[in-house]
Amino acid sequence: MKQINVLLADDDDDDRLFFSEAIEQLDLNISLEIAGNGMELLNHLHNPKSLTPDIIFLDLNMPIKGGMECLSEIRKSDGLKNISVAIYSTSSAEKDIEECLIRGANVYIKKPTDFELLKTILHKVIIMNHQYDIAGLSKENFLMVT
Repeated sequence: MKQINVLLADDDDDDRLFFSEAIEQLDLNISLEIAGNGMELLNHLHNPKSLTPDIIFLDLNMPIKGGMECLSEIRKSDGLKNISVAIYSTSSAEKDIEECLIRGANVYIKKPTDFELLKTILHKVIIMNHQYDIAGLSKENFLMVT
């Protein structure tokens, strides 16, 4: 299996550690890079020396530049717009879910507190990589219920 490049943008140390440990335990060939905020994420994505991620896991509530703003910038960039973006947030607010769908996220994951559930969800999202065409995107396959 080819290497899957995963990029996590999250400002919470505990959430990053939880995510990293879950990724390590998946039986997949994954390269994980981490950005501590939205500005770090965008700098990474625009750096020609950085690996282009196959999928970005993006927290919404981050300092400096939030996830919603990052999502909009990614979708407006010709070089980045086709990267899969999984929103990875503690928010289950309907307005956040709707806004992410409208702005072009591929999937919305409410951060689970259960480690085994996190591993299951990450495995499913990474394997599927949510490469839906626009016709296949709906709220039913957008929200990952945890």
